[in-house]
Amino acid sequence: MTDVFINYRTGDGEKTAALIDQELSRRFGSDRIFRASKSIAPGQVYPDELLSRLRRSAVLLAVIGPDWTNFQSRLRDPEDWVRKEIMEAFACELPVVPVLDGRKTDRLNERDLPGELARLTEIQSVPFSTQDAETGLKRLGDVVADMVPCLRDLDRDTASSIAPDSVTNSIGDVSGTAVQSRDFTGDVGSTVVKGSTGPVHTGQGDIYQNSRHESGGRHFSGSGMTYFEGDHHGDIRHQFGEPDGREDDGR
Repeated sequence: MTDVFINYRTGDGEKTAALIDQELSRRFGSDRIFRASKSIAPGQVYPDELLSRLRRSAVLLAVIGPDWTNFQSRLRDPEDWVRKEIMEAFACELPVVPVLDGRKTDRLNERDLPGELARLTEIQSVPFSTQDAETGLKRLGDVVADMVPCLRDLDRDTASSIAPDSVTNSIGDVSGTAVQSRDFTGDVGSTVVKGSTGPVHTGQGDIYQNSRHESGGRHFSGSGMTYFEGDHHGDIRHQFGEPDGREDDGR
């Protein structure tokens, strides 16, 4: 399926048309962008293929260079393909976006056009300059993505904007507390445990599944820390750090 049809005149915009085709093909896929010299294969019937692809498109980009209106005789010729493509887009009620190629290209003026094409002067255009082609191509690609929503899912720029090391939610809705992470390096500031049953071990050290403290609770130790499970009133002397050999004197 063709989504974007690029209309241009040889001798007044074909290089810019090729640039636009290259960039939009990169972002959305070559098969979604039509440019006659690329998209019509040898042996195909030119008029039939061109009009067929145009009628299946979602938007027409009309590349208009500084000499575009100087082709007066051709713009008035019903058999001129630049004119015919634009007129067919109007007839099919396809959106037409004039792309003004070059800083010296002004907005179209009605007095410079045949009456059948005067509608182009009422359409908002997009300026494009090869002196800042990267910005212009990015803007044009964004315009196309907004006008043709089905292209958004194909947009390679959107897909690559997610940082490779970022963490995204992949566990969906959770009832209660959940902690999701990719990699941890170093210490984690705090640990959150909610609604847990059974032993929980966060950090280095040994956990003694079947060992019992004199109070009746399980315990584990390591990394300068000892944890006791159960009810403790006054029976824990050193909770954190290395033992210093002194008993707690209550102060």
